[in-house]
Parts: sequence; C-alpha cells; structure tokens
Amino acid sequence: MDLKLFDRMADFLPDVCFERPPDVAIVLGSGWADALSADRTFARIPYADIPGLGAATVVGHTGEFWLYERAGRRVAAFCGRRHWYEGVGWETVVFPVELLRRMGGTKLLLTNAAGGINPALKPGDFVILKDHINTVGINPLIGPVVEGWGPRFPDMTEVYTKHLRDVLHGAANRRGLRVMEGIYAFTSGPVFETPAEIRAYGHIGADVVGMSTVPEAVFARACGIQVAGLSLVSNLAAGISPRPLCHEEVLAATKTAQGVMSGLVEDFILDC
Repeated sequence: MDLKLFDRMADFLPDVCFERPPDVAIVLGSGWADALSADRTFARIPYADIPGLGAATVVGHTGEFWLYERAGRRVAAFCGRRHWYEGVGWETVVFPVELLRRMGGTKLLLTNAAGGINPALKPGDFVILKDHINTVGINPLIGPVVEGWGPRFPDMTEVYTKHLRDVLHGAANRRGLRVMEGIYAFTSGPVFETPAEIRAYGHIGADVVGMSTVPEAVFARACGIQVAGLSLVSNLAAGISPRPLCHEEVLAATKTAQGVMSGLVEDFILDC
C-alpha cells in the first residue's frame, strides 16, 4: 500500500480531528448513512474532497466523514465505505481504520447489509458478528510489515470483541429486537453469489454473506482496535430467495429498518 497516500489523506483533515481520540468510530454500510444524530459537529467532509480517497461509487453509500459529539461522546463516522471490488486498491478500503488509528481511537463498529444464509433468518433481522470466513483470501495486510499495523502474523482468534458484542445484545434486548450472533462470509464482489456458493458457505458455517467488513475488521484487529460487526439481513441469499437478487432490494430493506438501525447505533455509541 502507498503509505504516503495515507499521509496526504490525514494531512488534509482539520486539526480538530486529532485534538483528542474519538470514543468510538463507525463505518456505515449500504443504507445505514441516516442512522446518526449529533449534538455538535466538529467536521463534515465529503470523501471526494479528501485527496486519494474519492467519492463513494455505490448507491446507498453517502461518502462523507463526520466528526461529531453525541451525549458527550466523540464519534468519528464514515458514512459509506469504499470496496475492494471498486478496483482502486486497499488504501481507500482501510483508510477509515488507519485514520482511527492515527486519531488514537480504540473502538470500531462496522455495519453492513448482508444476504441471509441461515434458514432461521429473514429480511429485517439483525446479526451480531461473532466471526467471519474470508472466502477469497485477499487481505489488506499482504505486503511489507508496517509499524503500528501489528505483527507479521496477527492473531485473529477474537476479531469481534466479546464486550462490544454484549453491548449490541444489550441494545437489541432493550428494544425488543430479534437478533442472533452469526458468522459472516466475505466475498470479493461485485457479483452476487451463486446458489452453489451459498450452499457451500452454509455448509462451512456462514450465517450471512456480503462484500465488505472483513478487510476493515482484520486490519483493525491487527492494529489493536476493538471491533464490533452488525449486519442487517436485507435479503435472502441466492438459491434461498425466490427471486433474482438486486441492489434495489437491499436499499429498500435498509430504508424500512432505518428507525431500528438508528436506535441500535445510538445505544452502541452511548454504552460501548
């Protein structure tokens, strides 16, 4: 990766971003961008203005960095993400995590919209990630060892921190929500999976599937950052769904669940 590009990205941001570590950072996936509310805003910057980052290219990803305060907690929010399948390298994918590391933050919530594999799931359900399966093997840590990014072979026994999983469970229970802990299968995209692939992922233990989250989680955990992952089941996966898959279905599901998503994120910010 181009470390000088990270320097240029970080140098562009105002000094307020580095005056104190955020209490928590959030990366918002497809359709999650409206799940935030602020008492005070310190910075709000479109991705397109940050050198080397570039605008989000996927519908449902706002593409904006937002540093704000909520109930006395400082939050660094990345409204939308860049994906490996966009073809512009790892720098844009992991920049939110690298920026959090440079800001001194230690807690990260990753959200996404995912396809349901486990037959117990239905659209609108939430899954708290307890582990993941990287089905394609690509990894942002491939390359030279970089100081601050952990050892050559980082331990991934507990990528998703139990304490933060418990915080999400508490938030869901207070709101009477149906949640389960599950395993996320990461695919590179940008195609939806085939029915045969979904059957295979189910056989090896995956509950949900998607095209994001795992690279950021791996990178963050290697850097010593505590990670939580939360998926909204936006659709049933290929071969399980009775109809062809499309991104519009994903966005419709997230729009329907917007109020619940906001509540979960709000509780996580206050309780983590």
